[in-house]
Amino acid sequence: MEKFKRLKNEGNDFVKMGEYEEAANKYSECMKLNTEECTVYTNRALCYLKLYKYEEAKRDCDHVLQIEDSNVKAFYRRALAYKGLQVRKKNMAGI
Repeated sequence: MEKFKRLKNEGNDFVKMGEYEEAANKYSECMKLNTEECTVYTNRALCYLKLYKYEEAKRDCDHVLQIEDSNVKAFYRRALAYKGLQVRKKNMAGI
C-alpha cells in the first residue's frame, strides 16, 4: 500500500508540473497494484484528456463508472472525452 501511495503522489506531482505523460505512467503503475482504486483511473483520464487521447480517457471513466456508478469526476471527464471525440470526428469529415 505504501508503494501505491508513493506512485500516486508522484503522479499527482507530475500533473501539477504539466507532465501528463509521466503522470499517466505513474497512475498505470498504481493500477497494477490496485485495480479497484477509482481515483487513479479518473486522474489518468485527466492526463489522457490533456494529451488528446480521448478514447483512452473514455475507457478509464467507463471502468470507474462500473465500480462507482455515481462518480461525478468520471461522468464529467467522460463527457469531455466524448466532446473531444466528436470534434475529432468532425475534423476528419472535413478532410
